[in-house]
Amino acid sequence: MRNAEVIRQWQILRAIESSRTGVTIHDLAAQAEVTTRTIRRDLQALQEAGFAIFDEGEEHDTKRWKLNAQPFRSVEAGLGVQDVAALYLSRSIVEALSAWPLADELRVALAKIEGALNPRMREFLAALPHVVSTKAAPGAGGARRELVDVTRRLFEAVRDRRVIEMRYYSAASRRAKSYVLQPYRLALAQGGVYLLAWVPQYDEFRTFAVERIERLSVQEERFRKARELPKDVFGTSLGVFSAEPEHIEIEFAARAAPYVQGRTWHESQHVTLLDDGRVRMTMEVSNDWALRSWLMGFGADVKALAPPALAEALRDELTRAAGQYGGPACPSDT
Repeated sequence: MRNAEVIRQWQILRAIESSRTGVTIHDLAAQAEVTTRTIRRDLQALQEAGFAIFDEGEEHDTKRWKLNAQPFRSVEAGLGVQDVAALYLSRSIVEALSAWPLADELRVALAKIEGALNPRMREFLAALPHVVSTKAAPGAGGARRELVDVTRRLFEAVRDRRVIEMRYYSAASRRAKSYVLQPYRLALAQGGVYLLAWVPQYDEFRTFAVERIERLSVQEERFRKARELPKDVFGTSLGVFSAEPEHIEIEFAARAAPYVQGRTWHESQHVTLLDDGRVRMTMEVSNDWALRSWLMGFGADVKALAPPALAEALRDELTRAAGQYGGPACPSDT
């Protein structure tokens, strides 16, 4: 219920900010499809939250609600050097993400903040990229501008709870399919952007890679959330999968031990150093392609101990991989 209120109040803010002449309570109620009484409560909640919303007009029904053109002036005035530096570095991190829909807005917002700074502080900020840099994870191919536009439309559909229709290339079936979806969330993971949506025709949630959306149409029809997604939708996987976790047990050779021990691969991991320098790791994650590809990246320096199905899947995959390079010549019959 609280989530529905936040989304509606965000829509109210957008409607007020986008109108130069202001918006009446009746207009807001019609747009949000709620009563004027609900809108009044929302406006009061937004004012109490610190948004500079005010009304103009004599009669109650004809009053128009507006938003101060600089509602966060007090916040901007309170920003210190470290605050601005943190924002500046955050921009480079966000821009390293593939198809992030709000990167342009972030650049504009930071430009406004930088414009209010003195020359010495701007000089300080200009030097930051030489102190800290970011490298983008492998991202989606194709025209980035088109990808950002698709992601932005999805972002708005999720925010406004609008049904979408899309044509999507399924990697599993290797063909394009048409879907009617209820978009619940956008997730940023491993250099890509993913849509998590309820698929009525399958009666389940599914994950879609944004770069494989071939055609997208956002409908006027709205939907009500009848289900909730967990906060961390990919929490049981090393990748972008959602499945029940299993008890995983693996061993790493001594030469891989420092690298393995030096990172947290999953919050459930437990690492034990063995006498000969090898390390044994246990974790509770789903036995999916993300786990198997991670393990295969260690080559001969890793061995899967449990479950047996994981060891079998790795053996089969590595056998097929070895077959790509041929084998010893077969003995001649002569």
